[in-house]
Amino acid sequence: MADRCVPDRAATSTIVGIDEAGYGPLLGPLVVSAVAFDVPVPVLKALRNPADGPDLWQILRSSIKKTPDRRDPRLAVGDSKKLYGKRTSTGGLMLLERAVLTFLMQTGQMPATMRSLLGRVCPGLADLLAHYPWYADSDYDLPVECSLDDLRTQHNALSHDLAATGVRFRGAWVEVLPSGHFNRLVGATRNKAVVLFGQTLRLVQRVVDAVGPRPLRVWVDRQGGRIGYRRPLMTAFDDVRLEVLEESPERSSYRLTRQPAPWVIRFVRHGEAHHLPVALASMVSKYVRELLMICLNRYWCARVSGLRPTAGYYQDGRRFLADIDAAIARQRVDRQWLVRSL
Repeated sequence: MADRCVPDRAATSTIVGIDEAGYGPLLGPLVVSAVAFDVPVPVLKALRNPADGPDLWQILRSSIKKTPDRRDPRLAVGDSKKLYGKRTSTGGLMLLERAVLTFLMQTGQMPATMRSLLGRVCPGLADLLAHYPWYADSDYDLPVECSLDDLRTQHNALSHDLAATGVRFRGAWVEVLPSGHFNRLVGATRNKAVVLFGQTLRLVQRVVDAVGPRPLRVWVDRQGGRIGYRRPLMTAFDDVRLEVLEESPERSSYRLTRQPAPWVIRFVRHGEAHHLPVALASMVSKYVRELLMICLNRYWCARVSGLRPTAGYYQDGRRFLADIDAAIARQRVDRQWLVRSL
């Protein structure tokens, strides 16, 4: 396995993936996440097309796979929509939780509760959640569906693989907009795509602050049908020289030359299918959103007998709102803090 040995771990570049969960639902938060890996420079120099990025599924193949398989014990990292819920053999949160917590364990101890996880990936979120009775006092133990023994086994396998390949997982960063705060920003900008883009740029800055002055290669799952990002990038980072590398229906790429290190940011169609960091970011976002949906459902189910939980998407969200209508009035809840602007 000589091709998997990289002795000079210091010679690395940082690879970032960004994706969201909850952009379209009627209920629950919008969650946008970034994850980052340090990848050996020789791996990047060997790429035939740098825009394709390193194939971390292949590099970390000893511990990670792209799709779940009951007969394969490796960690599944892929599109969160395909790994969550009844469309997998295991169902529910298990596959998301298994991957997200295993990676977080690479940067420290596993968070023991939902609140400790949120405090780790999104400091300051508790102040936002305090405005919502369904979040304000909610907490519960983690993991929800995985076993601790399984997580430890996965952690050990991933740790060994990362060490053998010279790849380092740097961490996860999350931005959460609960419904009321989402509505305020949409009202101010009159465009929820602008809100999503703003959260994405906040994450880029948070990653920069965390990893220090080093070159960044950022892959973002394409946001809607937009192809051109030059103008909003120049507005957000007015201290850089921006070069358009590519703008096409499949990928839009930009080089931002700044001191002390340059960035390349690419917006990629179906990014979670092509880049492991984007797929993992989608899993982090979905996992955090579902943890918060557990809080919302528990709150209202405790107040409405026989209430069926909701995932928050439009049709079922309307059913849920009709079922809790009387309880909303009793609790004197402002619907602007519960129901999302669409």
